[in-house]
Amino acid sequence: MATLIEPQPKREVSPRTYAGLDWISVLWIAGLHVGALLAPFFFSWSGLVVCGILYVLTGLGITVGYHRLLTHRSFQTPRWLEYLLALFGVLANEGGPLKWVATHRKHHAFADQSADPHSPREGFWWAHMLWWMHRDAVLDDPAQARVNVKDLANDPVYRFLERFQIVPVLALAGLLYFLGEVWGGVGWSWLIWGMFVRTILVQHSTWLVNSAAHIWGYRNFSTRDTSTNLWWVALLSFGEGWHNNHHAFQRSARHGLRWREFDMSYLLIRLFSLVGLAREIRVPTRPFGLRQKPTGRLRVLRPRSVPSREPRVVLQE
Repeated sequence: MATLIEPQPKREVSPRTYAGLDWISVLWIAGLHVGALLAPFFFSWSGLVVCGILYVLTGLGITVGYHRLLTHRSFQTPRWLEYLLALFGVLANEGGPLKWVATHRKHHAFADQSADPHSPREGFWWAHMLWWMHRDAVLDDPAQARVNVKDLANDPVYRFLERFQIVPVLALAGLLYFLGEVWGGVGWSWLIWGMFVRTILVQHSTWLVNSAAHIWGYRNFSTRDTSTNLWWVALLSFGEGWHNNHHAFQRSARHGLRWREFDMSYLLIRLFSLVGLAREIRVPTRPFGLRQKPTGRLRVLRPRSVPSREPRVVLQE
């Protein structure tokens, strides 16, 4: 296990500017948590299976789709698969792709500074979930927030998903109830377990990366923030818990760099590559030669015949 290395000091920038509570988000996510309390009264084994399947699909929609593909462009896929992964990300109930990506890019640009949207320096619960309860004067202003997501904001599909993000979520809820009734009169079970329980599990596993993986764990690299590697967060979030590795090599598609750092999201990306659905996969040049400072560069895994088409991504180099 690597020795914990204190983060290096970094220049401060202007702090966040809040404009009150975001009551729509607060009431919506509070409703999901209240709905999940009904789970014991509507348990069914088929509902539990549906919950597990959707947990994997929507969780990977966040980790592979929103995060490694849309935010960091650590690999490339055909457009239809990119849109499908983004749709699964929308179904995770963590917001539309434009704001999610803008928030995460800002986190990397100002990690653990006053401008970081969810720095644990302001407490575990702030980093975990309190930060999204407030309206951010920049991130909630479409004109300002989209400055850092021009590569996505120019795409009408992503603008549609951002504006009408509630539509696929409600459609899934209705579909779960209908299919559950058809399966065996367990519509409420499928709805509660597949929608409410599954959603809060995915959300909290994602939020743990912002909170727990900046407080506990070990560090392979001396980055300018408090990011850590935490195995149980990595298991819950399909490899996102190897967060110190990620902050050291932000555009790497691979977060688990040691043999014991299991990274399900990266395995899926490599599976995509085996069937011709992923290319330009970025990984560190020395993934196992870990040192205190992340001096290694990224190499691109690509067939010799495939030319590089690298999109411009702001704040990620």
